[in-house]
Amino acid sequence: MSEPNQPKERACFICSRDTMDGAYPALILGINAARLGMEAKVFYTFMGVNLVRKGGIEKAKFIPPGVMGAVPGMSTMATAMMKKKIEKAHIPALPDLMEMAQLEGVELIACKMTFDMMELHEADMIENVAIWDAAEFMKYAKEAKLCLFT
Repeated sequence: MSEPNQPKERACFICSRDTMDGAYPALILGINAARLGMEAKVFYTFMGVNLVRKGGIEKAKFIPPGVMGAVPGMSTMATAMMKKKIEKAHIPALPDLMEMAQLEGVELIACKMTFDMMELHEADMIENVAIWDAAEFMKYAKEAKLCLFT
């Protein structure tokens, strides 16, 4: 924790997948970093950008690894099973977790290159998502105490 009048320690997390196993770690780690008094940011790049698009977090699926993930219908079944396990464990659903992260001060950032590549517009994004290019993120990450790819 930082002392009064000292800048907060920084933490950043990179999310490049729009799957449940891409979304949960970045949000949970971001929330916990904020709760420890750190300035926390999640940088969404490549397919991860879909999570900060309107309605995107609700579409996150669990795709089993390996051959099972390629079986038609398997990701739908695995997603339903995973959501039941998450609910049974009293873990918030992804939309609730994302809202919680923002309320606790975790900043959500979309990668500008991905944003441009996917021909997105600010109106496509949920509220309060910043758009940074790689250089902006690197300036922040360079000073971070933690920078994790989730």
